[in-house]
Amino acid sequence: MSVPVYLHALGLSCALGSSLTDIRQRLFAESPWRLSRSAAWSPGRELPLGVVCDALPAWAPEAPARWRSRTNQLLRLAMASLEPAVLAARERYGAHRVAVILGSSTSGVAEGEKAARARAQGQPWPADFDYAVQEMANGAAFVAQAWGLTGPVHALSTACSSAPKAMASAARLLRMGLVDAVVTGGADALCELTVAGFSALDSVSDQICQPLSVNRHGINIGEGAGLFLMSREPGPIRLAGWGETSDAHHMSAPHPQGRGAIEAMQQALARAGVGPQVVDYVNLHATATAQNDAMESLAVQQVLGTSVPVSGTKPLTGHALAAAGAVEAGLCILALTDNPRGHLPPHWWDGQIDPALPALTVAQAGDSLGRPLDWVMSHSFAFGGSNAVLLLARD
Repeated sequence: MSVPVYLHALGLSCALGSSLTDIRQRLFAESPWRLSRSAAWSPGRELPLGVVCDALPAWAPEAPARWRSRTNQLLRLAMASLEPAVLAARERYGAHRVAVILGSSTSGVAEGEKAARARAQGQPWPADFDYAVQEMANGAAFVAQAWGLTGPVHALSTACSSAPKAMASAARLLRMGLVDAVVTGGADALCELTVAGFSALDSVSDQICQPLSVNRHGINIGEGAGLFLMSREPGPIRLAGWGETSDAHHMSAPHPQGRGAIEAMQQALARAGVGPQVVDYVNLHATATAQNDAMESLAVQQVLGTSVPVSGTKPLTGHALAAAGAVEAGLCILALTDNPRGHLPPHWWDGQIDPALPALTVAQAGDSLGRPLDWVMSHSFAFGGSNAVLLLARD
């Protein structure tokens, strides 16, 4: 029998806030939380973006340049609510038995952009810039040093599937007995590279994104961090299953029939040892691009049917790239806990479903099960056909 693994603590920073109380209130509100509009990362073009508007922690003068990134500041916000549990785990198990495994795709790219602009203008490299800030594992190393953790430290960078794949990697370490606890999740900060890259693909919307709508026309880029403390000790939320596949259909487009997504969903259910009928709610990847929404709808219809409630939360947070799966898993945990009526995260859109898509049961504001949620699935589907699905259970 597989060794169960549990999530004991949660830390979030995203466009909905960095206080779990605020995030919960805004997630289930009867009117949508509005994304910021900014041209800060897209000069000459104002866009709706999932910007973290809470004040970012300032760096102490003695803080090494290699840690000074916006991504690490987002991690610091998320670390605040996690710290007591992590320090208790370090005391209980020993620093060498606590690992850090995170997903990231931008790390310190924004700081590299700033330094490169200075260099292009004939100025010296900024004194507060260190190439190491751009390494994909920089955030994981920062978290480990901040808490004095000396167990395994690494990062995964598979675009939008990075964070859930990091969580699956953490679960494997625990099941193998190599560590006793893992700080896991993901973090990404806004930068010009990602906004320009998705704009070049004609995938960025000038308006708030509309997943599943016939009027959808692209994503809103966002940022954030989601952190969890995972261990084998029983806790309120269990990572019951996960699935990881790669359909490798196209560099940026998903397989049109959702083959990799379907297999990842089936893997998650099989690993948990349950059938599709147990799933109470699905947090969709729901990017509001034509191809993603089409294939994801087909995958849900084939694996779970069309009666399970679904929603996409990116109109509230933006697409936080490598951190998206961690942020959305965190939102799923908020739905699984302290929610006796089983309120569902609403799907904010114009209500005009694309008639070419399967008619899924889309959760609206105020919808609830009338009982607590027990099983929740979260989807993350990335460039290159890298697919990851998490199945969370309330114990």
